[in-house]
Amino acid sequence: MRLRHRVRLAVNLLNGSTLAGLGAAKAGGTRLARAPDGLIVGTGYRLPVPSAPAFTLGNVIITHRAVLAADTPLLKHEARHSTQYAWCGGLLMLPLYFTAAGISWLVSGDFGAWNVFERGAGLADGNYTARPLRFSTSPSPLRADAPPDLGSGQG
Repeated sequence: MRLRHRVRLAVNLLNGSTLAGLGAAKAGGTRLARAPDGLIVGTGYRLPVPSAPAFTLGNVIITHRAVLAADTPLLKHEARHSTQYAWCGGLLMLPLYFTAAGISWLVSGDFGAWNVFERGAGLADGNYTARPLRFSTSPSPLRADAPPDLGSGQG
């Protein structure tokens, strides 16, 4: 295991996020298995919330799926979230993540498209779709302060 993964493992153990992940995995009735780089995967998650295909708490990746292979884009995406937990001080990431999701929804109508955590983990790898911003700074042809078009012949 690389040094950076050992550090991530140690930090997430110390900050309690991996312990929380193990608790969530147990509550959801998952089967736990070791994964590369100090990660743990819990498969067969039975609770309805969250509805995402997978989610991460510390070094624990939890999924509704029966299998999550090590070489899949989704596992790589969730592994990046594991690193984000280490950088954000563990469970402090949760209010930061939900704030970012709320901002993303406000600006795009989607919780993941402009969420800095999802973008950092790779939108496509996490099955998210890039979406345009709802608001634009470019002039609109239908601005309220624009003079009416009287010469177009459109009636």
